[in-house]
Amino acid sequence: MDGQTAPTHRTAAELEGFLSELGRAPLDEGVLELIVRRPARLEREVAEGAELDLDLGLVGDSWQQRGSRHTDDGRAERDRQITVMGSRIASFIAGAPERVPLAGDQLYVDLDLSEDNLPAGTLLAFGLDPQRPAAVVVVTAPPHTGCAQFVERFGAEAMRFVNGREGRRLRLRGLNARVVQAGPVRRGDSVTVIRPAAGG
Repeated sequence: MDGQTAPTHRTAAELEGFLSELGRAPLDEGVLELIVRRPARLEREVAEGAELDLDLGLVGDSWQQRGSRHTDDGRAERDRQITVMGSRIASFIAGAPERVPLAGDQLYVDLDLSEDNLPAGTLLAFGLDPQRPAAVVVVTAPPHTGCAQFVERFGAEAMRFVNGREGRRLRLRGLNARVVQAGPVRRGDSVTVIRPAAGG
């Protein structure tokens, strides 16, 4: 998939014009629109369902093997175990459904991912029954930003847009999370926001 390129990249005006659509994303309960495993570098595998594991993250994904430049020993960083991106902005920037997985994230949700709505410590519960979620992740503090490959696939304007001050506040590039309750996730699952208790 990595060799595919978009016919055109979104312009700055197009991206700015899409902000109103992003503002319509649900605040409290969204939908898991897409699941993508990365079995190896530059490889993408779209799945209807997957398992979230406390140690492995998304089972079948290469997060653990990739390691991290953010840790002293190069081991994978647990607070960057799962990456979640908003499906609205991912679809708009990609331009075509088959190109969305090129963004490199694992879970794509229709939900407001902004820092105001989902501060670090917020839980995201996956499953059709919010009272008995199948799997749960916690939003972590490290920012999720674009890279050179993001520019190559979606253009420099898209990179500037998601990584700008407003883009970071809205987490247009997505957020990092860690699995806190292992279990299955399926495309179409509800994603319920569980907010930290006040003063907790």
